[in-house]
Amino acid sequence: MAYREFDTPQMSRRALLRGGAWLTAGAALAGHPMGRMAFAQGTPAGWTNVRSMVDKYVSERKVANMVATLGWGQRDPLTIAEGTLALGGTAQADADSLYRVYSMTKPITGMAAMMLIDEGKLGLDQPIADLIPAYSKMMVQKTYDGSITDLVPAERPITVRMLMTHTAGLGYGIVQKGPIQKLYEEQGLIPGQVSRLPIPGLGRAVAVQGLDVFAERLARAPLVLQPGTKWSYSVGLDLLGRVIEVASGQKFDAFLKQRIFEPAGMTSTFFTVPQNAVDRFTTNYGIANGVPLPIDPAKASIYLDVPPFPMGGAGLVSSPRDYDRFLRMLLGYGKIDGKRVMGELAVRVGTSNLLPETATTQGTWVEGQGFGAGGRVTDGAYGWGGAAGTVAFVNFKAGLRANLMTQYMPSEAYPIHEAFPQAVVADLAAMQGAKS
Repeated sequence: MAYREFDTPQMSRRALLRGGAWLTAGAALAGHPMGRMAFAQGTPAGWTNVRSMVDKYVSERKVANMVATLGWGQRDPLTIAEGTLALGGTAQADADSLYRVYSMTKPITGMAAMMLIDEGKLGLDQPIADLIPAYSKMMVQKTYDGSITDLVPAERPITVRMLMTHTAGLGYGIVQKGPIQKLYEEQGLIPGQVSRLPIPGLGRAVAVQGLDVFAERLARAPLVLQPGTKWSYSVGLDLLGRVIEVASGQKFDAFLKQRIFEPAGMTSTFFTVPQNAVDRFTTNYGIANGVPLPIDPAKASIYLDVPPFPMGGAGLVSSPRDYDRFLRMLLGYGKIDGKRVMGELAVRVGTSNLLPETATTQGTWVEGQGFGAGGRVTDGAYGWGGAAGTVAFVNFKAGLRANLMTQYMPSEAYPIHEAFPQAVVADLAAMQGAKS
């Protein structure tokens, strides 16, 4: 699918998969004095700001449901859940309900690449042309979003680091405008899906079949920026999925299942929702003039279909319990339930600022902040949000992991990406005040 004409304030093309602003309050958690002891005293009633936020959105029918998980260190999470899988339904949402996490797929893809780097099968600064030769002679638009024939050669090779950090100069069909956006659509360079329904304003372009074909066609499209010069939200993590395939010798989705999902106990994370899990699947809503309208009903969802290729940038469906396990594994520096899923150094590096020294973030969503392997990095915190209202992070200094899931588009229709971490910070401050 393409998103060329859906440019209303309620559902802009650019907003659909980008994940919105993430965790402007995240740094406030760093070094929080409550530490791990806060959660020992934190009953569900203790998280009053988070609970109030969840209650407000659900009771006002802004969303059908909302589920938050909060956990310290390796302790089991506290779950706050309200609402039903669909508006007007009876099935209650809980920690095992399924949500389209969209761009929260990116940190998982980033960590998969970090595993291969840790094993010596990839290099952080290795040119991807070593694995996919089609990227050896890239061309770049002279004018950003301008002509796709007035080009200059790339001044440096695209590296694995650049794919992880959105600094490769690649475009994104949901971000670009003009001829390059049209080219992405015509070539099926569409690493995202929303609905089977013929929603007015949503284009119906067909994505290419196969991650290998996606990568080869993308190599023939011009870059929008010189590699390594600027942070620009992109298809980099989708292309990284193909790099992972070549480096590992496994299909990307099989690698994620075998190396991350199964050892981490993530039993409800899929590119395709299986039939035996449909009764746990939520409906996704589009917000039109403040009213939620179903755009991807669970029982007729596009996520019941096998996708054209496993989309490492926005393709996964997961549950609050599963995504909390991913966060818990990161907070354990690669270990969960006594089992090592990935190396400690891989986690430490992947959750650190990996932006190339040559790249600027000025004027971007992440200005003044860092970016790691598929997620934003602030002082001690790492994570990202999804286009349908999900947001998750770990804060290593505070020993905290937090995740919020709901389903609506576009993400900025409501200020949830900012409001959730702010509510967490407010609750921690309240707990500290009560303790003292």
